Amino acid sequence: MREIPVQDGEPVWRQAIAGAQILFVAFGALVLVPLLTGLNPSLALLGAGVGTLMFQAVTGRQVPIFLGSSFAFIAPIIYSVQTWGMPATMGALACVSLVYFVFAALVNRHGAEIVHRFMPPVVIGPIIMIIGLSLAAVAVNMAMGRSGDGAVELVPYGTAMLVAVASLVTTVAVSVFARGFLRLLPILSGVLVGYLLSAALGLVDFSKIAAAPWFAAPDFVAPVFEWTAILFMLPVALAPAIEHVGDVVAIGGVTGRDYTEKPGLHRTLAGDGLAVLFAGLIGGPPVTTYSEVTGAVTLTRNFNPAVMTWAAVLAVVMAFFGKFNAILQSIPVPVMGGIMMLLFGSVASIGLKTLVAARVDLDQPRNLVIVSTVLVFGIGGLALKLDGFALQGVSLCGVVAIILNMVLPRTRA
Repeated sequence: MREIPVQDGEPVWRQAIAGAQILFVAFGALVLVPLLTGLNPSLALLGAGVGTLMFQAVTGRQVPIFLGSSFAFIAPIIYSVQTWGMPATMGALACVSLVYFVFAALVNRHGAEIVHRFMPPVVIGPIIMIIGLSLAAVAVNMAMGRSGDGAVELVPYGTAMLVAVASLVTTVAVSVFARGFLRLLPILSGVLVGYLLSAALGLVDFSKIAAAPWFAAPDFVAPVFEWTAILFMLPVALAPAIEHVGDVVAIGGVTGRDYTEKPGLHRTLAGDGLAVLFAGLIGGPPVTTYSEVTGAVTLTRNFNPAVMTWAAVLAVVMAFFGKFNAILQSIPVPVMGGIMMLLFGSVASIGLKTLVAARVDLDQPRNLVIVSTVLVFGIGGLALKLDGFALQGVSLCGVVAIILNMVLPRTRA
């Protein structure tokens, strides 16, 4: 692998501009997660900024990676907030960091192969699919102008569908037909077009934006730790933790450096886990490595980790702009619904891609049993309840998939 030198002698002003560009690339996905889940966008910015700085401290600022809000947790957060409330959800999200720390310890002791032994593609693939499909109805309801559960009409149907379709079509068009830097911003483009159309149709309440202060500290959420919420959320971290491994390898392929050796995969996992812990403790969504940023690094050929430091610092600064937070929270429901329909389907497609890329043979009975059981349990909403304890959704699917993979006999060659 040919190592590409880092531009250590770059002027500070150029590093700052490159950092702002990285934040702009990650921005659409970064704030989309809190907007879809009802969390505070300012806390997402703060969690991403401080989390990235923590990651750099653990890894010795050797890896050009920016941590942003994780899409894998969108559906679980929505369900958890509806079921256990916001404080218990934040406590569960903070505990998700334990999965990263356990993975880091296992990798440090046994190497990365130990992770794939217990969670091969036949396990991870259907779990990712369930993460995307489990709340497809929520996206459709929001696109039609209703609340996530469909109980309340927030925007008239015809108007809502017009806005949702405009947001969806713009996102699709940019992701498929755009070239260069613009192709990295499909979600941001879709939100922008949907927001402008909503404003023209009178759906945006500008009074709250006008009343918001220019500078304001985010409203932090104190976590509460409930076992049922924690056990529900823990298996969700399996997918992004394993995706982290792929992202670290991918950025290494771009820069020509093997980050799994130096600073070491166990350090990158631990740094990501520490960032997830911080985000949960303040009330923000969990963070993860961003493929968008890897794409931007590939396009700009700027491999200096100091650029990510500037992006993180700028994210922290933006978290304290009250007007900016009010603008984000004024985005109408149909805009988010249009984006979610594509987003949730994309997540499910990644799960399918995991199975296809690994050439999982569904003619083998054990593989067919694992995949089909997980899909039916997850989409059907099966729940196991015992004396007030409930295991359902992604958590149930994760446990079932791992157990089936361990106990079912493998086909002999």
